[in-house]
Amino acid sequence: MITGSTVRAQTIISWLKEIETEIAEQSAYLTQLDAAIGDGDHGTNMNRGFTAVGRVLAEQDEPAPPGRLLILAGKTLISTVGGASGPLWGTALRRAGRSLGDAETFDAQQLAEALDAAISGVVELGSAEPGDKTMIDALTPAAAKLHQGLDAGEPLEQALAAAVRAAKAGAESTVPMEARKGRASYLGERSIGHLDPGAASSVIILSALQRVVARDQ
Repeated sequence: MITGSTVRAQTIISWLKEIETEIAEQSAYLTQLDAAIGDGDHGTNMNRGFTAVGRVLAEQDEPAPPGRLLILAGKTLISTVGGASGPLWGTALRRAGRSLGDAETFDAQQLAEALDAAISGVVELGSAEPGDKTMIDALTPAAAKLHQGLDAGEPLEQALAAAVRAAKAGAESTVPMEARKGRASYLGERSIGHLDPGAASSVIILSALQRVVARDQ
């Protein structure tokens, strides 16, 4: 649960379960997006990965701190998901987990820093920048808006809601872009006019976090 702006392991567990549920429900939509400019397997891969994360979490006998839960989730994604989404989201969660360390709780600012670490991992692995028509176009403005809100003294729930709105706007901004990374880049100008599936799934994941935080406060 969350006390004030303190996040505990149960919030992370609830978030990962929320992602599992939402990705399963949106799997066909994500696959449809990917079929237009990629391999057509993004929804399937994400669903497989977060279903595996759910199983691994359910098998844990002893409670683990939030950071270790995220590292475990990241390792599970890397080992079970093909394509780009497994390594990218696996790296993101592992970097976020390492940022949090072994502490039993973390605060809102540390959450923002964990998101920064996750994005740095994705950038390092995928060599993507804003404007390349990738998940970075959703995640980067979300992180900036989260920091902005927290620095202005907003409650975590409110700052996360603004971050999700920024992520949605960032994802929508990929539609007129020409892809410069990944399989979509092979299409050149034909990638224009399509929403990037990685950006779309990033919105789902951040929205799940916002809902869980709102419920737990």
